[in-house]
Amino acid sequence: MWLQRNLTLPAMPRGCHLMTNEVLSGLPELADLQVGLLHLFIQHTSASLTINENADPDVRGDLERHLNVMVPENAPYYEHTLEGPDDMPAHIKSVLIGPSLTIPIRAGRLALGTWQGIYLCEHRDHGGTRRVVATLNYD
Repeated sequence: MWLQRNLTLPAMPRGCHLMTNEVLSGLPELADLQVGLLHLFIQHTSASLTINENADPDVRGDLERHLNVMVPENAPYYEHTLEGPDDMPAHIKSVLIGPSLTIPIRAGRLALGTWQGIYLCEHRDHGGTRRVVATLNYD
C-alpha cells in the first residue's frame, strides 16, 4: 500500500530545525502501521533534510556554524551570485546534506534511535515556506 502527501513547513530562519513533530502531525495514519517505510523528499535546492540529535540544541547550532565555515558566503570563485550571497552556499550545503530521507516504521512509530530527530536544514537567510513530499509504503 502507498500513501503520499505534501507537507508544507513554515518559513524558518537559517539553521537546522527539528521537524519530527511536523512530520508526525502531517501523517496521522502512521500510528496505525506495524511495518513500513517513510520517504521524505524536500522540493528545494537550497534546503535539505537529515537525521541527527534531537535533545541538545547546541548540536543544531554547531552544525550550522560548521557548515558556514565549510561553505562560506562571497567566495571569489562563485559565478552564481545574482540571488544573493547566501544562495550559492545554500546549493552546495544542500548537495552535501541531501534532499531525502528514508525512515523505517515499526509498531506505529518512526524507528528512530533514542536521540534522533528529523532536521530541516534551511540554508538561506529568507528561504520561505518549504514543501516536503512524504510517501508511506506499508503492509
